[in-house]
Amino acid sequence: MLDMAPNLTQAAGWMPIVFLGVMGLAMLAYVILDGYDLGVGMLMRRASEDDKDSMIASIGPFWDANETWLVLGVGILLTVFPMAHGVILGALYLPVAMMLIGLTLRGVAFDFRVKAHAARKPLWNRAFYAGSLMASWSQGYMLGSLITGFATTGWVIAFNAVIGLALLSAYCLLGAGWLIIKSGGALQLQAVRWARASLWLTMAGIAAISLATPWVSPAIFDKWFSFPNIVLLLPIPVATAVLFWVIYRSLQRLPTRLAQGNEYGIWVPFGATIGVFLLAFYGLAYSLFPWLVIDRINIWQAAISPESMGVILAGAVVVLPMIIGYTVFSYRVFWGKSGALKY
Repeated sequence: MLDMAPNLTQAAGWMPIVFLGVMGLAMLAYVILDGYDLGVGMLMRRASEDDKDSMIASIGPFWDANETWLVLGVGILLTVFPMAHGVILGALYLPVAMMLIGLTLRGVAFDFRVKAHAARKPLWNRAFYAGSLMASWSQGYMLGSLITGFATTGWVIAFNAVIGLALLSAYCLLGAGWLIIKSGGALQLQAVRWARASLWLTMAGIAAISLATPWVSPAIFDKWFSFPNIVLLLPIPVATAVLFWVIYRSLQRLPTRLAQGNEYGIWVPFGATIGVFLLAFYGLAYSLFPWLVIDRINIWQAAISPESMGVILAGAVVVLPMIIGYTVFSYRVFWGKSGALKY
């Protein structure tokens, strides 16, 4: 393991850490915000035609802006850590291409489905579903590749594919939780059933990532299982298990309450799922820091010159509050239940 202490003593040693934090924030925001609308897109396959319109209406004001966070995160990787960007994007060329095709397909289908004749509308619905599926699975595959250090053995590829399936389920859980909040009637009850089905595979995926991560690198293993780190990290899996139990209990109780017209607790599945994502992200960030490519490239090795980082930091100070402000404003304006989709 490389000695990185001297880098921290340099005048610009803190800048890569700041940019890593901003990039991490952007990726976390993207996974949560775009994750639920990707989940809604995948759940559309099982919905009726009327419900599909309602589902699209629930994400209509938000889905495009949610992808801004992905652009910000990848932009920081490209401009501030170009060495790591070349290695990562080179190793993930095919899944990245699949993700971009999926996101493009979603965008085209979203706009065309509301303007197409009735006979062609199912085609665009299927395209929206397919785009959501491609983008979600490829993101899960990339997550698995990041954890395994971009190895290409058969077992690693299989592991990455399983993580892709687990992220599909996690996004569906987020999407179902979003629909529980934004919809009503039969669709709301159906969303509860979708959430129940997605919960178990999500739990399995979180467990698989947690078990695999410390074994891919001796440095990460030492971080997890050395004393006192193991004691300090123990609350993470415990809190995650508690949140999964909260989601399970809420999904068991909601059908009875909703049948009585009582919407108390409809935020619990979505909010607790966000909590699971936050804990998983924290555990992953702790494990990988300061590596951008495990045991190969750290943030100080990959960073550009301090002068260039200073210019980009000035731009980030302006852009980041604008993105956060717009996100908060849009969710505030379109708060509450979504109505029928009309054009």
